[in-house]
Amino acid sequence: MDIDRLIRVAVDTGVVTLGSEKSIQALKLGKGKLAIVAGNSPEDIKEDVAYYARLSDIPVYTYNGTSVELGSVCGKPFTVATLVINEPGDSTILEVMG
Repeated sequence: MDIDRLIRVAVDTGVVTLGSEKSIQALKLGKGKLAIVAGNSPEDIKEDVAYYARLSDIPVYTYNGTSVELGSVCGKPFTVATLVINEPGDSTILEVMG
């Protein structure tokens, strides 16, 4: 199972919220089906994501890599500390993580 590929397919074919602020905002509203946090995200961001995801019963996956690596997996030229998958598109990531 290649998590990088599953994330990339979700970003390319689904609906994904990128960035810590927007992701936490989405989680506060109970939106999203899976939250992904980079392993090197600041502790306060990890705690916020975990807290709001727990309130909304949304699973959280800690990506085994840095925000730079997560950004490149998403095909973005910037770091991605947090992302929320709203619709997985053609990706089977929700079945794998569920």
